[in-house]
Parts: sequence; structure tokens; C-alpha cells
Amino acid sequence: MRYFQPEYECISSEEMRTLQLERLRALVSYAYERIPFYHDSFDTAGFDPLSLSSLDDIERIPFTLKQDMRDAYPFGMFAVPRKDVVRIHASSGTTGTATVVGYTQHDLDVWADCFARCLVEDGATSESVVQIAYGYGLFTGGLGAHYGAERLGATALPMSSGNTKRQIQLMQDFQSDILACTPSYALNIADAAIASGLNPARDFPLSGAILGGEPSSNGVRREIEEKLGINVVDVYGLSEIMGPGVACECTRHTGLHVADDHFLIEIIDPVTLKHVAPGEWGELVVTTLTKECSPLVRYRTRDITRIITGEPCPCGRTNTRIDRMRGRSDDMLIIRGVNVFPSQIEQVITGFPDVASHYQIVLTTKGVLDEISLRVEPIETFDFDEVRKIEDLQRDIAAELKSELQIKVNVHVVEPRSIERYEGKAQRVLDLREKGE
Repeated sequence: MRYFQPEYECISSEEMRTLQLERLRALVSYAYERIPFYHDSFDTAGFDPLSLSSLDDIERIPFTLKQDMRDAYPFGMFAVPRKDVVRIHASSGTTGTATVVGYTQHDLDVWADCFARCLVEDGATSESVVQIAYGYGLFTGGLGAHYGAERLGATALPMSSGNTKRQIQLMQDFQSDILACTPSYALNIADAAIASGLNPARDFPLSGAILGGEPSSNGVRREIEEKLGINVVDVYGLSEIMGPGVACECTRHTGLHVADDHFLIEIIDPVTLKHVAPGEWGELVVTTLTKECSPLVRYRTRDITRIITGEPCPCGRTNTRIDRMRGRSDDMLIIRGVNVFPSQIEQVITGFPDVASHYQIVLTTKGVLDEISLRVEPIETFDFDEVRKIEDLQRDIAAELKSELQIKVNVHVVEPRSIERYEGKAQRVLDLREKGE
């Protein structure tokens, strides 16, 4: 198959490390010469790009932070003249100045190649119809999947997010067999189809879904697979690095295969900033090895994952494998001194068969102490009028959360379908602490 590329996906670790070192040495010199930020950063740290002699030397290079990209707004991190920039993407800027990323034609070709590999890992072929329900526009999700599908030779159906009723109709009419969207929206589509009287596992032609853009638990993945009757794989990427396609699971679910020929990854302790041992959880750091317009050296993603060790993947790919994202170091909630990731709460509630996977975490302040509440919905068949059953369910969930998190969580079972649905990334946390509410 054209976009199963064994020359990069199945080579020995020694061959890959040799290739990565060659590309890393070229990259740091390229960034130093063309981007003032890296010239100043390297000089301040006393790092000479020509001194790089092994991959281990990467620890001598300073990190790049999101704030560095914001400070360089709009085009200060571009390494090529504007005439060579064929596309620009940017973050929303809702939490600060937007981060801007440019692409040369070479960059877009690499991106298309990487996402095409991901589609193949999900079982797609040139005969597939890929329904793309990621958002289009400055967000990288939709166009990343779109050009990957076209590069594979598949049919791209550019639905974008939203208009769920039409998503369901065209999925049937156009015989879409691969769905690309966020996990929460895939679940939304499945629930909407079921509510309309359809049986997605029977009535939809889907065989797989390639989901990303937000972390999700194994429980949510299983629920999506059961409701849609498909195999789900997780795709990883972020706009600052490239977009979706940096890494992706295959259908064996042994971890996400990193495109090692284009990205050098590290896992660090977010406190000490030192490498953790293989297999330990930490923050993912990515260096773009082949990016022309907006290269990044040791970019701290804030995403929490680990390198998968042990037996190689049965699929035959030898690339580095990382675990599905546990959450983000900057999304971690600190409640009364305890570190809590929303994904930990999600994993607990998916263990209760009477609870739907839609939830909302609410943070408030009582006196000088923070409090955390959880709003969950029962499944449609749950008897919501039975007060005793609701009280028992709330108590059981709270007890399980206390055991898992070691803090008290106030659990509220609310009416079915009363928690807002999102046609894109779900907003799971409502922080009312600063408002004094």
C-alpha cells in the first residue's frame, strides 16, 4: 500500500537514530541561522549548533515554550520569506495571543504524508470515503485530515463539525467508512443516531474512526466502538508542531506510532525538566526535524504521556510508540493539594453502566478551600424518578472517586441529555473559583 512506508516505519532503531541525528544537526543550524529567537536562545544557553555530536546532546539545547511563540507574533518564528509561505494556521488566541504557524509546500506535503500513514493504520485504503467532522479553518484538524485522505487517494468528505443530523444522513448516503473527528463528537453522532431510531453498528457503513483533538479514556473509546460497531484509533498532533498526524495508533492498539523520521520526541519530568526513564509518565517534548517554515526545537507540548516499552507492535512498525495522552500538565487540577486530571474522573464514571459518558466538572470555592463537583447523566433507560436509585448512584460514584483520587467529589446525577453537547472539542471543566460563585 502506497502510504505504508516501510523505509521509514519499519527500519531498525539504529538506522532511525542515525537519520534523526543527521536531520537534527541540520535543523539546529537552520533554526539558529534563520530565526532570531533561536539565535538568542542558543547563545544565552551557551549552545553551539555545530557541537551537536549525538542525540543525547539534545539535553543541552534550551526548550521552546508556547509563550515564546506568542511573543514572536505574528511571523517572528518563520524561517522562510513570506513569498515561500503557502498557508498559515493559528490558535484561537482565547487564552492569550494566538500562536501562528506557517507552511511551505514541502511542509504541507510532509503533513499529508503523515496523516495518510495514520489513515492506513486505521485500515483506510484508496477506496475509502473519509468523513471529516473536524473543524476547518485556522484550526488544523479538518485540513490535516482532508489532505491526508486525498494523499492516500481516498475520497474526502469535508463535512466539518456541526449539523449532526446531516452528518448522519450523508454518512449513510455517501457510504462513509472512516470517520475523523474528536472523541466527544463521535459519541455525540452515535447518540444522536440512536435517539433517531437508528442502530449505527448495523445501519452505518463505518469500519473505523480516527479520533483526536482532546484526551479521552479507554471507557469512552469502548463506548464509541460498541455504539458505532467500529475500530477506533487515536491520532495525535498539535497546531504548533504541524497538526494531526505526529503519531497514531494502528488497529492493534499497542500505542501511538510516532513519525520518527519527522519528529524527535522526549519525555521529561515537568518539574525537574530532566528525561524520565523509558515507560514512566511525563511531559512530551517534540522537535520538528523536517519543518521548513516554522521549525520548533524541544517544544514543550504540556501533554502527559509515556514511551511504550516491551514487545514490538505485531503490525511490523518499529517507530517509537507513545501512550494515549493522559491529560495536560497545564490542565491538571490541583484540589486541596491533590493533582487531578479530568481523564481520571472520566475513566471512573465509564465504569458505571447506568451513567452516560457526558459529564461536567465544576470547580468552586468554599471559604478558603477549593471544592470539586461532578455532574453526570444517567443513561436513557435509567428511572430518573426513583430518588433512592439516584442517591445510591451518586454515593457509589463518589466513593469510587474518593478511592481513586483521594479527595471528596460532590456528585450530582442530572436529567438525561441536560449537559451541553459540543460539535468539536468538549468543554469538560467549568471553573467558577475566580468568579466567587
